[in-house]
Amino acid sequence: MGNTFGRLFRVTTFGESHGAGVGVVIDGCPPRLPLAVEDVQRELDRRRPGQSTLVSPRREADQVEILSGVVDGITLGTPIAMMVRNTDQRSRDYGDVARAYRPSHADFTYQAKYGIRAVAGGGRASARETVGRVAAGAVARAVLAPLGVTLVAWVDEVADLVAAVDPATVTVDQVERTPVRCPDDAAAAAMIERIEGARKAGDSLGGVIRAIARGVPAGLGEPVFDRLDADLAKAMVSLPAVKGFEVGSGFAGARMTGSQHNDPFARRDDGRIGTLTNHSGGVQGGISNGEDVTLRVAFKPTATIMRPQQTVDVDGEPTTLEPRGRHDPCVLPRAVPIVEAMMALVLADHWLRWRGQCG
Repeated sequence: MGNTFGRLFRVTTFGESHGAGVGVVIDGCPPRLPLAVEDVQRELDRRRPGQSTLVSPRREADQVEILSGVVDGITLGTPIAMMVRNTDQRSRDYGDVARAYRPSHADFTYQAKYGIRAVAGGGRASARETVGRVAAGAVARAVLAPLGVTLVAWVDEVADLVAAVDPATVTVDQVERTPVRCPDDAAAAAMIERIEGARKAGDSLGGVIRAIARGVPAGLGEPVFDRLDADLAKAMVSLPAVKGFEVGSGFAGARMTGSQHNDPFARRDDGRIGTLTNHSGGVQGGISNGEDVTLRVAFKPTATIMRPQQTVDVDGEPTTLEPRGRHDPCVLPRAVPIVEAMMALVLADHWLRWRGQCG
């Protein structure tokens, strides 16, 4: 019921923010793929809290346990179960919200839907749920590796600060050299200063992540409702705090003419047919065209801020929530590997679907 994503490469995440642990079950992973626990841990280390003063100080090692589906570093083709145990919960920080609804959180909506909710940490609505997604994304990368598909995402904007980079040349090393994960050093320094300022002021910031998948073969995507860009949109908007999605030129394309926006085809030097521009973002008619798949994802400011906020309790009575807990002043730096993971999940699923029907 909404906890499973994908058709052939299916992932189901489980766990709450302050429960015993969080994790994922992956069904449909092909057999005989190399998969070391270090491959998964590397991605989780990029997502975990406590990396710097720019993110939540919650101290979680996020050590992954592969419970099934892998033997001696090789996938078996059977379900892969992975779990990360929670070790630094502070549920006492959430006593005040047992009866009060935090502004812009899922407290009210979960209560309205289920008539009950996990108060501490927001339960399933917490971004801690994305641990399972990132772990699954590492497995999806193993599926895509033989195709030569590579992914990189980075912080493109924080508030009104915008990175000035050529997206076609950005590398993972450039992204990872600063704690804000922006490959433009000057913009990164300004972003860090702005985020630190928001943290000290008890406030939060939003921004935009850009992601590119290179080496995606032509032909991935299903008409009509399972278009590649439609599934990418669903994947990204399913993430906590996401409020906007673009593929290719996105909303900027609405300000262009057809003659400006169309991507002309030509024969490349290697004999392959490709496009001279990529306003389509690597997807035309919902199917990949062999160019880089490019997208941008907009994240709202973190809902929890270290300032008193007005709200109401479960009886509708006005109350004031005093700030407690440990939270990211800006979710963007830790969201980079999450966006990459969701992109990998969509591409792996569509690759297996193409192989099953046309391969």
